[in-house]
Amino acid sequence: MTTEPPQHERSLAEPAFPGDDGQVDPALAPVLGDRDGVLAVLGEARVFVPIVAVLGERAANGGDKNADMAAVLMTGADGRQALLAFTSVAALEAWNPQARPVPVHGQAAAQSALAESASAIVLDLGQPHWQVVETDDLGHLAAGDTLARTATGTAWVRPGD
Repeated sequence: MTTEPPQHERSLAEPAFPGDDGQVDPALAPVLGDRDGVLAVLGEARVFVPIVAVLGERAANGGDKNADMAAVLMTGADGRQALLAFTSVAALEAWNPQARPVPVHGQAAAQSALAESASAIVLDLGQPHWQVVETDDLGHLAAGDTLARTATGTAWVRPGD
């Protein structure tokens, strides 16, 4: 009697943004420069988080140094940290052409910022429309809330409420 080895289907995860050309997300493009407009769509929009090589310790045998890849955190004059994110590959490359763009939804970027103990996201550093998303706004984005315009201003709305 011959036993066949088990068959395993190999599959790769589907890309989160198939066909992405690296341009500004169509939902973000018309609202860049409008703080509330950006906040209203950022959670579901695709942004790019820059990943850079960070040199580690020299190998025990005196050989090459190790290198790790890390998201970029910026430290402000007040000591608070912010995760950098960009709306397009071109904006990221203008900041640092050596950085690797990793596409994520804005909500995932906010969650990553909080996981790294950052208190903000700096969106499009070095661009004319750059913006800081911080404190309560960052928490609302990470939670999946949506900024809605009301007759008296804006309010964060939790899905299902």
